[in-house]
Amino acid sequence: MKICRFGDNRLGWLDGDVVRDVTAALDILAPKTYPFPKHDILIENLAAICARILVIGASAPIVTDAKLHLLSPVANPGKIIAAPVNYQKHLKEVLNDANLHHDNQINHIERAGLFLKATSSVVGASEGVALRKLDRRNDHEVELAVVIGRAASNVTRAAALDYVAGYCIGLDITIRGPEDRSFRKSPDSYTVLGPWLVTADELTDPGTLDFSISVNGEIRQNSNTGDLILGVQQLIEFASSFYTLQPGDVIITGTPEGVSPILPGDIMVARMDGIGEMTVAVRAADNGNRVSHA
Repeated sequence: MKICRFGDNRLGWLDGDVVRDVTAALDILAPKTYPFPKHDILIENLAAICARILVIGASAPIVTDAKLHLLSPVANPGKIIAAPVNYQKHLKEVLNDANLHHDNQINHIERAGLFLKATSSVVGASEGVALRKLDRRNDHEVELAVVIGRAASNVTRAAALDYVAGYCIGLDITIRGPEDRSFRKSPDSYTVLGPWLVTADELTDPGTLDFSISVNGEIRQNSNTGDLILGVQQLIEFASSFYTLQPGDVIITGTPEGVSPILPGDIMVARMDGIGEMTVAVRAADNGNRVSHA
């Protein structure tokens, strides 16, 4: 099943070529009070919501394209977990280009470990990317995003996919510079998730997916998840050995070679087998022209 969030926090179901408004399916969620959960309750109850969608979906109203303002399919991820230089060719690309490494120490992922991005950086496809620090290079990085479906701690590689709720396309936007990765990758809108969540039962082999990103019609990155250094199962095993993963946590799995700059006015189109494509516009953030001191 493919589900999305759109408009004023409404829930959509991709029924063939149309999106139907199935917000009524959210009525099965129990109301929460303070202190609120540290995870996403829609993802926690995804199976029940999908079952409800199958009951009400056929008669649900169709959403017109004009109203389909796509938000992130995950509203409240507790953690955004990112995998640095997780494609061999990208590792070589970074090591060979001072504009990418800025004299930072670049290690193999199993030595460098994973890093976290601020959850406040998450947006959906229609919200677009608002660039900051325009005097510095801002790059696109297209990735497979894995959404965790239930609590996972010290999960084995063999069992890892049992903990996946679904998948979406991820864009990890990056300001180049000498600071820590998580700092440069966490401005508002620098994590784009979308266009919808494809449930794990529909995408059973995340290790064989062709994907690409174009900017203004020019292909910039074009690869396959089979080229990951650590695949999805290994990343879940690795991450859950350090901390408990919760429903709605997102693992963005790393980007291949071909990272390159984006500028206000650019249009990015990201595509991935089994998921689809999303179009993301780039603009300048408020005060985006302010000169940084890096």
